[in-house]
Amino acid sequence: MAARRRDPRVRARTQDSLAVSANAERWHLVNASPDILRQIEDSPFLQPRGLRHSPIQSIVLSNGDLDHVLGLFSLRESWPLVLAATSAVRRGLEERNAIFRTLKRFAGQVEWRDLPLGGEIALDSGVAVEARAVPGKLPVHLIGLCQASPEDNVALWFRDTTSGKRAAYVGATSSAADLTGELNDVDCVFFDGTFWSSDELLRLGLSNSRAEDMAHIPIGGREGSLAQLALLRTPRKIFTHVNNSNPILVEGSPERRAVQEAGWEVAFDGMEVVL
Repeated sequence: MAARRRDPRVRARTQDSLAVSANAERWHLVNASPDILRQIEDSPFLQPRGLRHSPIQSIVLSNGDLDHVLGLFSLRESWPLVLAATSAVRRGLEERNAIFRTLKRFAGQVEWRDLPLGGEIALDSGVAVEARAVPGKLPVHLIGLCQASPEDNVALWFRDTTSGKRAAYVGATSSAADLTGELNDVDCVFFDGTFWSSDELLRLGLSNSRAEDMAHIPIGGREGSLAQLALLRTPRKIFTHVNNSNPILVEGSPERRAVQEAGWEVAFDGMEVVL
């Protein structure tokens, strides 16, 4: 609401989605948010260079949550889509989602790349990615329909195969307890910043669920990600996937100052990170 009131302390943001490239010409999306068309319009490097063209080479899915996959249906035009996902995420989309048939209007419209846990795969143009299981949950629309699997929610480690630079995306997890060691070897980490406190939505009367019930570790508190990742030495540390209820979105707030003093940044639309 503050963003809609044009409060100068709050910058309007779209839903979490990242683009990764090793050459600034061919790009790979990390998830496809419902706001993907607006994000493409605001990002010239993601826009077509000609008729029936796209610089987007693939979309890597970290899970099957709607806020990570709905944008696929906006990208469905007469252009092939390369989707990299775990087998569990693929099954959830192909077998449990009738609307996914709109992505199969012609032969070869969707090409799947298997994303095995713990095994790096080459994407294209000098980018490789590895998926690692992190604590999470099934997408809400699949609860009761599918068996839970470690493949339901993954963090992604990207590597520039030429420079060796690495970045990690941990967009949703209910724990950071064992991640410091794994994240210390990357040059940048994008980490789950959905909620500041465990009872954030409860206090605001917006939900009956705590952050952990929704597979998100809160940032603040003794058991929050700031505390659990206090020894992290990664040069760039960025909170992403930030819910509109999170006070870190307000410039100058005590919560914003706390993350900045701990060496963290807060992602914003158009943010560019060069490694």
